[in-house]
Amino acid sequence: MPWPASYGGVIDVFYKMKALHALGVKIHLHCYEYGRKPAPELEAITEEVIYYPRRVAKSNLFKRRPYIVASRNSSELLENLLKDEYPILFEGLHSCYYLSAPELANRTKIVRAHNVEHEYYNKLGEAERNIFKRYYFMNEAQKLERFEAELSHATAIAAISPAEYKHFQSLYGNTFYLPAFHAQTHVTSLEGSGDYALYHGNLSVAENDQAAIYLVKQVFSRISVPLVIAGNDPSKELKDLVLQYPHISLRRNVSVGQIEQLVSEAHINVLPTFQGTGIKLKLLNALYNGRHCIVNNTMVEGTGLEELTIIADKAEEMAIQVESTMKEAFTAPMKARREEVLEEKFSVKSSALMLFQRLYEGR
Repeated sequence: MPWPASYGGVIDVFYKMKALHALGVKIHLHCYEYGRKPAPELEAITEEVIYYPRRVAKSNLFKRRPYIVASRNSSELLENLLKDEYPILFEGLHSCYYLSAPELANRTKIVRAHNVEHEYYNKLGEAERNIFKRYYFMNEAQKLERFEAELSHATAIAAISPAEYKHFQSLYGNTFYLPAFHAQTHVTSLEGSGDYALYHGNLSVAENDQAAIYLVKQVFSRISVPLVIAGNDPSKELKDLVLQYPHISLRRNVSVGQIEQLVSEAHINVLPTFQGTGIKLKLLNALYNGRHCIVNNTMVEGTGLEELTIIADKAEEMAIQVESTMKEAFTAPMKARREEVLEEKFSVKSSALMLFQRLYEGR
């Protein structure tokens, strides 16, 4: 359900659809419902939207297929796909229940790989403190690694980052790099200075909560630069930790618009990650709309965005970089260079044209 486009995976889906629609592609969207309501924003860029119930029964946890795949299983979907001969774009390994269906053997089938999913789930498990959730992530990772072989039935795989491209190309071939789709068309970063640093993310995800705790404990506890942490559902540990430092504040359950304002007005967007799979769309958002970006190497390695960020891997190094960068204004030449690099590497229009050609090759 790619609306609202409020986190990485659905941002890529929604703005990919929007870009293809702008090229004149007529989109038939099939999606599974899981708490999100039907949206007119989707109907505006599609020929039709067909919703299917997601099968969230606990029995799916004990099947050979991964839960995220087994719970997206509807014979009605297969029946609908067989009503025409259009190319099919499967969004993520999640949606690939019918990728190997014999009835679809002669169709053009492209899989958009959002991650190397088993690596992503292993990392989620390592970051998770709840023993039951950790077991779920680790068990799911093993199933996902087995299920990934289904990608051999795809006409092509569209990898979201150069690292993922290498992985899928080496195992299955016929992979191409398709940069992440996003909302931005040009850099809107404000010149000059702000008076705080910002970390933002969905704090209900253990990886993001872990990164926020790291920034408080290891980086901003050393310095007096104000830090704002913004995101949904922070852990009790993070909430209690923030109370110990008067220069650190926590903004909970803020809207997308409020996040955008915080990103824009911050002097520094500080975005470390301990999860190196995929591409972090919040980094792209910060580069298009924010001033300085301080990251660790895991966040930018292989993205081509290294020159647009300040990289610090150790906590003490990051603290030093935060203090020194707070004294440096964001300038017009910095903004111009960003525009140049991002247009070259992450142009939504160029990516849409590439995908269009792949979908309709030989037709």
